[in-house]
Amino acid sequence: MPRDTVYLAAAGTALPGDPVDNAALAKLLGVSEEWIDLFVGTRARHFAWDPATGEVLRTLADLCAEAGARALEAAGLGPADIEFLVLATATPDHLLPTTATEVADRLGMDHLPVYQLQAGCSGAVQALDLGRRLVAGGHRAGLLIGGDVTHRFLAVRRSAARMPTEELVNHVLFGDGAGAVVLTAEPGEEAVALRGVLNRCAGLRRPPGQFIDWSGLSDRDTERRMLAEDYKAIEEHVPAISVEIVWELLGELGWTVDEVDHILPPQLSGRMTARIMERLPVPSATEVSCVSETGNTGNALPFLQLDRLLPRLDRGQRALAVTVESSKWIRAGFALEKA
Repeated sequence: MPRDTVYLAAAGTALPGDPVDNAALAKLLGVSEEWIDLFVGTRARHFAWDPATGEVLRTLADLCAEAGARALEAAGLGPADIEFLVLATATPDHLLPTTATEVADRLGMDHLPVYQLQAGCSGAVQALDLGRRLVAGGHRAGLLIGGDVTHRFLAVRRSAARMPTEELVNHVLFGDGAGAVVLTAEPGEEAVALRGVLNRCAGLRRPPGQFIDWSGLSDRDTERRMLAEDYKAIEEHVPAISVEIVWELLGELGWTVDEVDHILPPQLSGRMTARIMERLPVPSATEVSCVSETGNTGNALPFLQLDRLLPRLDRGQRALAVTVESSKWIRAGFALEKA
């Protein structure tokens, strides 16, 4: 039987190593700590690789498996209770086997559907969208995971003096991490209802705002940049798109701005989050953010925010989450309510 409502039972996260603060990162890059504070507004981030040597210490599969295991434990479920797994990432460990199948194997899951979504920060919302449809269609429980790592695209051993500003900013903006949630058909004692999901590509004939390349054997020595953003376009468009997403979600749900108790804004950087919050039309909502402490962890971020939200969400309260992916301008978000 199709189900009208699905529930978030629990969340779990994984951040590698100790946080790297701006003072330490500024020393590695040869830039001023004040520049990082003013330009990005993010105070710390975690890396799954050693910034001093470039050695990879944790893989994406390591982080995603850890986050997934914590979400399962928090939900009181085991691998046999999970009927599907969805993993969203822009930075898989390999093209094949997929990181999703590697994580399923590490968690002891077998004979179940496993999906990997190739996406930027909206991938976590895409995973929620797919997951709710699978539960609504008859599955009892599923595990959704989002995560990203940076070792392929950042190299702090390079001289900052040789980097253009638009490349240098990536080294202070991004971090590594993973997050996970368990979706269920039954509410349980503390489960939160997923009331709606917005997932729309709105980039028709617009140039991408973000580009991530992939290096193969034939182009490994190329000088082209592997990671690039149009920060002017991002700063101009993301706040306005975020406002549009809030109104669209409210309109579809029939909620008013005064009925939103918590808001999970886009987590591009500490500075951008503050700018977005100034414009969002939910003045009484409590902000739930983490980017200033974790850096921009891509697909992990909405799940990291959920991990902070769920313990503080009281019965009867509602929350909206907003995500804007600038790669091809994807508008995403979701709504939660604790009955």
